[in-house]
Amino acid sequence: MPAFVFAQVQSVTNPARLAEYQGLAEPTVIQYGGKFLAGGTKIEVADGDWSPIGVMAAEFESLAKAKEWYYSPDYQAVVGRRLESTVGGLIFVDAG
Repeated sequence: MPAFVFAQVQSVTNPARLAEYQGLAEPTVIQYGGKFLAGGTKIEVADGDWSPIGVMAAEFESLAKAKEWYYSPDYQAVVGRRLESTVGGLIFVDAG
């Protein structure tokens, strides 16, 4: 069953560091079989109190594969740049 990774950014504290992260993180997603589905900053909230300024969605073949990517040495070497430069979060969604 496929699994999805959703990331959201509520604020950016260091745009240069975030741009560095994005350039380094993307190849790791691809390396672990992930496929970017959507991402951007043109967001319209329909209801609720969720108000990110940026979002990203990626698909992996399974939840195990998504977690393999996230906890891999390759991604762990760069994730600190995101955590240092944004307020936000990342979740896994198992479609099974």
